[in-house]
Amino acid sequence: MVFLPFVFAIALALVHIFAGKLLFLETIPRSRWLSLAGGASVAYVFIHIFPELNQGQVTLERVDNAIVNYLEHHVYLMALLGFGIFYGLERVAAASRQEKQKQGSADSTTEEVFWLHISSFAVYNALIGYLLLHREEPGVWSLLVFFVAMALHFLVNDFGLRDHHKHSYRRIGRWVLAAAVLVGWAIGRATEISEPAIAVLFAFLAGGIILNVLKEELPEERESRFWAFAAGATTYAALLLVI
Repeated sequence: MVFLPFVFAIALALVHIFAGKLLFLETIPRSRWLSLAGGASVAYVFIHIFPELNQGQVTLERVDNAIVNYLEHHVYLMALLGFGIFYGLERVAAASRQEKQKQGSADSTTEEVFWLHISSFAVYNALIGYLLLHREEPGVWSLLVFFVAMALHFLVNDFGLRDHHKHSYRRIGRWVLAAAVLVGWAIGRATEISEPAIAVLFAFLAGGIILNVLKEELPEERESRFWAFAAGATTYAALLLVI
C-alpha cells in the first residue's frame, strides 16, 4: 500500500496550493465550512488519536531507557509540548502583526516571524506526510480517516496562515508547506522508526491539531459558528465510531 499514501500526500499538498482560491471562506462571521472542518479535525484527535495515545503510553512504558522511565506520562507530555509550541508560535505571529500596525505598516508579520512560522509548520506538515506511511493503526480505513481529517485540518491552517502573513504566504509560504508534505512522505518511504517513536510523533501531532483548531475558533473577532463546529465534530466522531 505504497501508491495510496503518495496520492494522499499530493492531495494534501494541493490543499495548501489551492485553498486560497476558496474566497467564500474569507468571511466574517467565520465561514461555517471552516468551523465544520475544525470540528472534524478535533473529533479525529479525541476519538482516534487519544485512544491510540493510551496504547502508546503502554508501549513506551516497556522501553528500557532511563530518560523514558523518568518521564512517567511521556506520551501526554509530548501532546502538551505540541500544544505549547504552536501556542507560542501563534503569540509571536500575533505580536508581530500588532507591532507592525503600531508602526503604520501592513497588517502582516515581519519577514523573520514569517520564516519562523513557515519553518515550524513545514516540519509539522512533514510529520503528517511521514505518518501517511507509518501510523500506529495500519490499514486502508485508518489511512483514509487520517487523510480526510488532515485535509480538513490543512484547510483551517491555511486560512490562519494567510491571515497572518498575507502576500508572503501566497507568494512562497503555501509552496513551502505543500512541498513539506511530500518531503515527509519521501522520508517515510526511506526510513522506518520504532512503534514507541510513532506514538511520540502522534502525541505531538495531537497537541498541535488541538491548538491550531482552537486558536481559529475561539477569538471573539472571528465570530465563529458553534453549530457548524459541533456538527463537524459530531458527524466525524460518529463516522469514526462506526468504522
